Amino acid sequence: MARTPIMAGNWKMNLDHLEANHLVQKLALTLKDLGHDYSATEVVVVPPFTDIRTVQTVVDADDLPIGYGAQDVSTHDEGAYTGEVSTGMLTKLGCSYVVVGHSERREYHGESNELVGAKAKKVLDAGMTPIMCCGEALDIRKAGTHVEYVVGQINAMLAGLSAEEVAKSVIAYEPIWAIGTGEVATPEDAQEVCGAIRVRIAELYDQGVADAVRIQYGGSVKSSNVRDIMGQPDVDGALVGGASLKADEFSKIVTFLK
Repeated sequence: MARTPIMAGNWKMNLDHLEANHLVQKLALTLKDLGHDYSATEVVVVPPFTDIRTVQTVVDADDLPIGYGAQDVSTHDEGAYTGEVSTGMLTKLGCSYVVVGHSERREYHGESNELVGAKAKKVLDAGMTPIMCCGEALDIRKAGTHVEYVVGQINAMLAGLSAEEVAKSVIAYEPIWAIGTGEVATPEDAQEVCGAIRVRIAELYDQGVADAVRIQYGGSVKSSNVRDIMGQPDVDGALVGGASLKADEFSKIVTFLK
């Protein structure tokens, strides 16, 4: 089954709305100059909440084939939840994707696998696609239990999701020790875990679901290493951090096939 690669740029807490406007416009122009085929590789940007309306305006005004989404979401629909943002708010802004369970949310906000699964369910119920993050810290990698650890995360995150919901989702494997450090898993490291994730999904559901779900690698992805990473059979894209803040560099990552 042919899976369309998906390159998603997670801006994290960077760029105000004016900078967001400039970046999306420059990204679109750069990809146009490179002759990018959006049907061959999907392009998504994930800005801070305050930039989403600006990104929507740019995308809609120029009819750009660039998807966009949010970095987190609440499990609540509305109410006295100061600082939270609901799925309804995001769908009104035209969001297609929501990142849930990023390692920084897990580390700084104590988010559990069960909470990540609940958020993914809310995203799916709202007609959007969750990008569910998983990955191990350096001590787990050194202990050699990283595959078992990540498979355990998958078991907990997917527990409340149907086969159809999982097939429509995106999973991002992001080894924590490689995020923002300049360190990067080897292509073989990425394949080992992404392959194990796909095998586990086949065991939990069936091979059709496993073949449908897209699995990204995230962790210091750059134009210099993306081709080798994407050459692995179970890596279907990248969740890109710092490099996505530079239109030229992110464009090179997106057009890795050229």
